Amino acid sequence: MDFSVVNWLAVIVAAVVAWLFGAVWYMALSKPWLQAAKLDPATMKRSPVPFIVSFIAELVMALILTLVVGAITGGEPSPIAGLLFGFVLWLGFVATTLSVNHRYEGFGWNLTLIDAGHWLGVLLIMGAIIGWFGAPAAPAG
Repeated sequence: MDFSVVNWLAVIVAAVVAWLFGAVWYMALSKPWLQAAKLDPATMKRSPVPFIVSFIAELVMALILTLVVGAITGGEPSPIAGLLFGFVLWLGFVATTLSVNHRYEGFGWNLTLIDAGHWLGVLLIMGAIIGWFGAPAAPAG
C-alpha cells in the first residue's frame, strides 16, 4: 500500500470529529449505558487510558476507511460514497462483532444497541468527511 497518497488531514479530522461524537453520545446515554454494561460508577477507576486508546483506534479506523474508499472509488470519493462504505463496513464487521461478543459476555441487547449506534455514527461521520475531503486512488499496478 502506498501511504504517501493518504489525505492525512481527512484522517485526522475524521478521527477528531468521530471521537467528539463519541463523547457526546456516551455523555447523553451514560446512565442507560452504565446500566446495560452492568457497571457501578462508584467502583469504577478513573483513567485517561480508554480515551487515548479510543482516539488511536479511531485514527486507525479513519486511515483504513480512507484506503478502502479511495481504492473502491478509484480515487474519486464523495460524501455519499463515504457514507455508503461506512455503513457497509459497520454492518459487516462492527454490528455483527458486537452482537456476537455481547451475547457471549452475557449482556443484553440494550448495550449492543447503544454501542452499535455509537460505531454507526462514527463510521458515517468518518465516511462523510473522507468523501468530502477526498481519499487516495488505488495505486496503479
